[in-house]
Amino acid sequence: MEEAGETTQEEIRHKGAKSSGDNVEDQSSNATGDVSSQSSGHGNDSRRSDGAEPRRNRLLLFNKVMEKSLQKFISDANFHRFAHTFHPFYKKNPQVTENIHKQFIEDLQRTIQDDINKLIEEGELQCKLDELNKLEEAAKNSQDPAWRPSGVPEQDLCSFVTPYYLKQEAYLRRELKKILRENAVLAQRVQAGREGIAQTEQRIATAVDEWKAPAQTAFAEFQALSSSLCPPATFDV
Repeated sequence: MEEAGETTQEEIRHKGAKSSGDNVEDQSSNATGDVSSQSSGHGNDSRRSDGAEPRRNRLLLFNKVMEKSLQKFISDANFHRFAHTFHPFYKKNPQVTENIHKQFIEDLQRTIQDDINKLIEEGELQCKLDELNKLEEAAKNSQDPAWRPSGVPEQDLCSFVTPYYLKQEAYLRRELKKILRENAVLAQRVQAGREGIAQTEQRIATAVDEWKAPAQTAFAEFQALSSSLCPPATFDV
């Protein structure tokens, strides 16, 4: 039994070293082919945009780092470790286990590579790295000393945040003055409206007073006329 166990372990190590090495080399070259082509494409664009002056392509460096990291990660997930983890299943179906491991490696590489590509596209990494290159080129022609941390995080944070807050304060002051001017205009309009309403009420009251006097006079004349035409004694029984 011990000899059989040792033989099984030797077979696992032998197959693991062979299959994992072949899988890592073949699959990593296939999975990172898009990265290399993408890197070369970006590299060509960068060379065309920069002219004859050579400049380090940061995206190409990023892709190479991701490629090396992916290869190292895949190499750690070799068949020997996979078979050792699922040893009972490997003893029953070694060929099926090897096929499952191969499919697992392919899916894992594809998923990780898709995530890296999404990171580059959604994060607009090419644009950000181009901006970093422009800042680097601009800093070369600058005679001013470059910023360096002072060693005191509070001071560094204040030097970075204070200009931002000063700009925000100036912006808020401008907005406040604008709102105050708008409120003053609205207040004048409200005051003018109130004065108009007061004048209208005054005119209505004057018109009512002017109408009351003739009405009262006419009513008195009507009473006098009715009294003369129909004296109260006429209707007495």
